[in-house]
Amino acid sequence: MFKIARRPTFQRAVHSAVHTAVHCAVLAATACLTMAAAQAAPVSTLSGAAPIVIGHRGASGYRPEHTLAAYDLAISQGASYIEPDLVMTKDGELIARHEPMLARVNLNNDGTIRLVNGAPVINRTDTSTNVWQLPQYADRLQVKVLDGVRVGGWWAEDFTAAEIRADVRAQERLRDLRTANNAFNDTLVLPTLQEVIDLAKLRSAELGRTIGIYPETKHPTYFKNFTDANGLQRMEDRLVSILHANYGNVASAPVYIQSFEVSNLQYVNTQTDMRVVQLLSSGGRPYDFTVAGDVRTYLDLSKPTAGGLDFIDDYADGIGANTNLMIPLVNGRLGVPTTLVSDAHARGMEVHGWTFRAENIFLPNEFDSSADPAAFGNMRSQILTFTALGMDGFFTDHPDLGVAAVPVPASWSLVLLGLGAAAVVRRQAAGKR
Repeated sequence: MFKIARRPTFQRAVHSAVHTAVHCAVLAATACLTMAAAQAAPVSTLSGAAPIVIGHRGASGYRPEHTLAAYDLAISQGASYIEPDLVMTKDGELIARHEPMLARVNLNNDGTIRLVNGAPVINRTDTSTNVWQLPQYADRLQVKVLDGVRVGGWWAEDFTAAEIRADVRAQERLRDLRTANNAFNDTLVLPTLQEVIDLAKLRSAELGRTIGIYPETKHPTYFKNFTDANGLQRMEDRLVSILHANYGNVASAPVYIQSFEVSNLQYVNTQTDMRVVQLLSSGGRPYDFTVAGDVRTYLDLSKPTAGGLDFIDDYADGIGANTNLMIPLVNGRLGVPTTLVSDAHARGMEVHGWTFRAENIFLPNEFDSSADPAAFGNMRSQILTFTALGMDGFFTDHPDLGVAAVPVPASWSLVLLGLGAAAVVRRQAAGKR
């Protein structure tokens, strides 16, 4: 169960030898198959299987994010996993929200709440519920410090789970972009983690395929301070207990646990055999690094060095990489790919990219369909550009388009699947999973 020291020096030597053999075998298989003109394009994921499609906050391009309706639609559209971001209520319940603010307000330069005609100005891209419209909770509007930044809003940890269930309903967060989703405003409850799992299990039984869960612990340092101050179970302990109760403590469970911070994932790794994924942004650094005085950035962590991917490899099974870490943008267009995917694969780690969204405003310029920011562009070509690097899966707000874009493995993927299985055996022997 405990996996802090995952790979001693001798095992790393064996790992290097195995990787060389695997690399040669892949090259040989590729050389043979290029002679078969009828073959489809190969899939170069770590396992040789098709990339997994992760419903990012559900099918959040079509329904308000982090609602059972969004998760259900993602499953119906073919997603392999659904992703609940997790925050805590006042009484320690885990609910699905992108941020601890149920609604956010804009602040003045001096950090005070901005008012117009005596009413707080709502942030129109970071407000995901109707709590700001509920007079009984007007006095719970607060300015707090979140990861070193003053933020104003109504905070999940200031409400009990019962209050949220009784009164608070979801709203479209990107209300001025995804205007069609506003039709669902004020009708959908905020689900608990258990309710998301229950939905995944129900739909798995109905469809005859396994729907996985990909939970993210939001702002771990912030919530660790909250639980410590209020005598509550730590967020990570609550998460692991729920996951173990539903899936058992096994590496083969359809679960990935992800976070942008590091120390909490190192802790999670000692508490479960489930897969752990280190999220990497294209800028900044983990907030727990800031607190600890560790100067490494996310970019540093993405490098094939002792303080980068080797460090992550000691506690995680994969990385969740911002697309810019795989192919940087240059003047709004895709530039030259980095070696991040191959570097991670060389260490036996999966790479899941984020986030693929169909609207022009989110796409690299070459995939835009028009000047309309809300119109759909060519997300398919964007996805295929990244899967050609060997990306093992990706988060998308539009799972239907993501599933349609996933390359189907050619027959040679059976060879790679065997190699992938061998890699899993190697990692198990090394204590990785």
